[in-house]
Amino acid sequence: MDNRELFKNSDSVNELLARYGVKFGIYKDHVFHEQLFPFDMIPRIIPADEFAYLEKGLKQRVMALNLFIKDIYHEKKIIRDGVVPEEFVFSGSGYLACCDQIMPQKEIYSHISGIDLVQAKDGTWYVLEDNLRIPSGASYPMIARDLCRKCEPQIFRDIHPEDNRNYAKYLRETMDYVNTGGHTVILTPGRYNAAYFEHSYLAEQTGAHLANGHELIVENDHLYFIDYSGKKERVGAVYRRISDDFLDPMTFRENSLIGIPHIFDIYRKGNVAILNAPGNGVADDKGIYYFVPQMIRYYLGEEAILNNAPTYLPYYKNDMKYVLEHFDDLVLKDVAEAGGYGVVFGYKLSKQEKEDFLRMLKEEPRRFIAQEVIDFLDINIMEKGELVPRKADLRAFVLMGKEPVVWKSGLTRFSRNPDSFIVNSSQGGGFKDTWVLSQ
Repeated sequence: MDNRELFKNSDSVNELLARYGVKFGIYKDHVFHEQLFPFDMIPRIIPADEFAYLEKGLKQRVMALNLFIKDIYHEKKIIRDGVVPEEFVFSGSGYLACCDQIMPQKEIYSHISGIDLVQAKDGTWYVLEDNLRIPSGASYPMIARDLCRKCEPQIFRDIHPEDNRNYAKYLRETMDYVNTGGHTVILTPGRYNAAYFEHSYLAEQTGAHLANGHELIVENDHLYFIDYSGKKERVGAVYRRISDDFLDPMTFRENSLIGIPHIFDIYRKGNVAILNAPGNGVADDKGIYYFVPQMIRYYLGEEAILNNAPTYLPYYKNDMKYVLEHFDDLVLKDVAEAGGYGVVFGYKLSKQEKEDFLRMLKEEPRRFIAQEVIDFLDINIMEKGELVPRKADLRAFVLMGKEPVVWKSGLTRFSRNPDSFIVNSSQGGGFKDTWVLSQ
């Protein structure tokens, strides 16, 4: 493929993305900042056989994680059998005691999973994170591909990547599979949310109602959507794009103005499906990530297909010893942070900063994981008319309905800083489309 044919229209596509509102917003310290999510037209290309390997490993991983969440909130066998420490599970911020003994529709907890992977320079793929709460990002390659197809139709006729327009179909099927009867809504906190573009775009593509908490009401043990005329229509499934803390002020944060009072009560009774299920944070805690290979072995009787990045838990004495001895070679991550925040590279700290951090690590060993720094693959981007290499990851999406489905596309995020491994949009990164070549 001649990259020049793609990036000659890069400015035009980015202008269109901005016009469509493809931006990333950050609300922090009571101030809302909105910025463009820069798009690079040169796609990440994954051969069909390589993606087939990823697909198999992703399905295995998500199935095991779903079984883990179900087990933790019910029989807790994996704790009794000593595979995962009890203290490690129940002390995590993602565990919600109020979800104990609640079974979601069709026993599915993570309906939409966003699994972050990187590829090392030797070709090995590693999973960096499992995002099981409200993973975002599928809309960006969807709309970018659509615009690129219009700008350069000949390229798509010549190359034939897998069509990524079917994500909306998969998502709708996933929502319908667990719907308890009635409409499906996408619950948004509103335009000041970082991913509001995605909320509105997915609602349009799936035919779901886009609603905020003020447009939904619980009455007589059911959920209703109130339309513009005041008419009430029953809702059977809510794809919520707000965190557990704000979902229901009667159960979680009482000062939440964006949730739906009493929705948790009717969810408990099985009268509405919530995607993804409340309490999923117990499994996407960065500390729990350490145990996913053991989960796969425990629940499925299989060895993990996809590797974790080499990870150490300072919670364990031997791992703490290793971390202290190799601190400058490791990256430390706060298990409660996301979006590229709470990431510390040992070699970048001054002597005083290192002393302060190690003191905190010894006082709060459950708070951090340590990982080997993977020198992952550089991918070319176009910058000021020149091709330059940048670090990039891949967020793959797995949708769990009757069967797990891996979307044959994905969000490739790249760092715009040549010296950075952090690719998150909240840290100023950009994105690419991901082309999975057809057979």
